[in-house]
Amino acid sequence: MEWTFIDTWIVVVGALSAAACALLGNYLVLRRMSMMGDAISHAVLPGLAIAFLITGSRASLPMLMGAILIGVVTTLLIQGIDRLSGLDRGASMGVVFTTLFAIGLILIRQAADHVDLDPSCVLYGAIELTPLDTVLIFGQDIPQAAVTSGIMLVLNLIFVIVFFKELRITAFDPALATTMGINANIMHYGLMTLVAATTIAAFESVGSILVIAMLIVPGAAAHLITDRLGRVLAISVLFAAASAVLGHMGAITVPRLFGFQDTSTAGMMALATGLLFLLVFLFAPRYGVIGRATNQLRLGLGIIGDDTLGFLYRYHELAPEGAPPVPIAEIKKALKVGSTIRLMIWKLKRKNLILTDGNGLTLTDEGITAGQGLIRSHRLWETYLCDVMGCCDADVHRHAHKFEHVTDPETQQRLSEITGNPGRDPHRRKIP
Repeated sequence: MEWTFIDTWIVVVGALSAAACALLGNYLVLRRMSMMGDAISHAVLPGLAIAFLITGSRASLPMLMGAILIGVVTTLLIQGIDRLSGLDRGASMGVVFTTLFAIGLILIRQAADHVDLDPSCVLYGAIELTPLDTVLIFGQDIPQAAVTSGIMLVLNLIFVIVFFKELRITAFDPALATTMGINANIMHYGLMTLVAATTIAAFESVGSILVIAMLIVPGAAAHLITDRLGRVLAISVLFAAASAVLGHMGAITVPRLFGFQDTSTAGMMALATGLLFLLVFLFAPRYGVIGRATNQLRLGLGIIGDDTLGFLYRYHELAPEGAPPVPIAEIKKALKVGSTIRLMIWKLKRKNLILTDGNGLTLTDEGITAGQGLIRSHRLWETYLCDVMGCCDADVHRHAHKFEHVTDPETQQRLSEITGNPGRDPHRRKIP
């Protein structure tokens, strides 16, 4: 792979644009307004065209002002239709952004007859060409797109840091924010204004398609990793920067593996973002598919292990001294479990809670203590449900069986005190 300073600037521009989008995109995800970024990124097109038609210039400032104006108008139209029509917000967004996008394409087509402003550049961007358009800063030639994206990243970062508390409260509960003296509408329109400005700042380099991906995907992935908002913001920015690096590296290496020279860097960045999200979706510790499946398997084995200890302890209570081990087949039949019993037995043996003798199981001293605690919780819950709550029906055993698995020693002690430290449960069985 041949890497030049042009590749470095392409990655820098992509990373700055992606990070600026990811910072604000987190709040769109939190507000369940992910499609708002899509709507604004499409709806600003007429703003660009109108700004050019009025000023006759493609200078950044008029373009930015036109996009911001249309972005705010888009937000007002969506909220107005949402409130007055009774349609859901998704339908309101669809009506507004498709209409404005169509108007924008028509106006751009008209403008493209006279200037170099065409729909493909707006949709896909031209990040590969950004290192050629430079400005002189402190004696160094810096790509104009890097300066623009860097300024937007700094503005967004200042906005997020200064209004961190207000943005967090209005994102989760606007009504609570209003009662606390925070104007939720001002925060909403401030956020949407910056989303519109960030979108237009990124148009020239990465196009509207990557803007949509970078607004939503990094934030969505970060929310699958952690629930802490500060960490979500940091992770989403790192995620966006990694997508830019991997996307450009993929654009100049992967196509050659299949006989092509190269491909769109912006497109590969969006693809890299999607692939990274897929990894998080599968392997995130708490909310990933595999992580949740592993946790459910671990929980299921824990419950089967508890039930086995409880079953063996009840046998230990009733059987005479020197009774033979309980056959595994009998335990499987009583607990209605299949081959997972083997995995559970391995787990209990590793903790030195049971002993195996041929095809039978017996409790060790540690196992007797563990089983005693479980049965004590079960019988205390039965006593509490019957004597305190008056729910002494046929399901009391089933309800106590659910609670016994999540009862810690403090809760067990509290149950004993509330029920008067009973010696026997409602079925006259001894509480160990």
